[in-house]
Amino acid sequence: MEFGHVRLTHGLLLGPMAGFTDRAMRQICRECGAEMTVSEMVSAKAIVYRDRKTASLAYVDPEDSPCAIQIFGSDPATMAEAAERLCAGLVTGRSPDMIDINMGCPMRKITSNGEGGALLADPKKIEQIVSAVARAVPVPVSVKLRTGLSAASVNITETARAAEAGGAAFLAVHGRTVAQQYSGTADRSAIAAAKSAVSVPVVGNGDVTDAASALAMRQETGCDGIMVARGAVGNPFVFGAIRDALEGREPRLPSVEERIALALRHLSLALTYKGERAIPELRGQLGGYLAGLRGAAALRRRLHVCLTEAEVREVLLQAAECMPE
Repeated sequence: MEFGHVRLTHGLLLGPMAGFTDRAMRQICRECGAEMTVSEMVSAKAIVYRDRKTASLAYVDPEDSPCAIQIFGSDPATMAEAAERLCAGLVTGRSPDMIDINMGCPMRKITSNGEGGALLADPKKIEQIVSAVARAVPVPVSVKLRTGLSAASVNITETARAAEAGGAAFLAVHGRTVAQQYSGTADRSAIAAAKSAVSVPVVGNGDVTDAASALAMRQETGCDGIMVARGAVGNPFVFGAIRDALEGREPRLPSVEERIALALRHLSLALTYKGERAIPELRGQLGGYLAGLRGAAALRRRLHVCLTEAEVREVLLQAAECMPE
């Protein structure tokens, strides 16, 4: 299946997550089977205003390909200029493979500015933004949507058609409303409705945490690709398990030794890219690698107060000696 100009064998994507999908996590997930990655979302205004921190968020390694940079904003001209600067290499020195537009973030600090999920209230504006960005860049443009603002205003067919009319190469649909944030369950029927409403590929997102839920997403929605986000935090092996299932094999579960070895590699990569300032950001991710181990709760509590590389390594090496519960 082609997503823009990129052909993916299984359509396995790592979804964008603020504070998580940085260079280290994207690299780890790609090594484990993710076929495409998406950056943390970056502000279009910040890119236009040459914010240095935003530039670091938008950096993509040459080997991290295909990778989309996700931008957010509400002004079509600003969004187009930000995307154009990214694709011209003016922000990080190289162009991303795609531009992804966030039209689903449920966080109040984003929606209160009319950005992210707030845009779902205005399909016409969705079309205008997507059209402005698509005209401005030489790479495909994708759009991340939710099903609507609330259960009373589900309008995924209208917003999906608006994004397609604007020139989106494919859509990723999270099966929750903005009001739900991350609570409740993802509505696969809404993803199926989006798939039926448009001719471009649709990627299903929401509650994909293992091979079984990925297969259910594919079967119940007819989606062209599967996006894993929170299900990959501390569990990048999920991509390999989904690939196994899609190819008709029994998913292989990693051993404790493999999980801890990958956690240590994740730590090493994050330190290489960010230094020890990465440790507070990593605590939650590394804790995920310990899920199901005897004493995991106590080990996670220790991780959450670690301040140095040596302290983190000590906890992870101790975890390597633990047995599954």
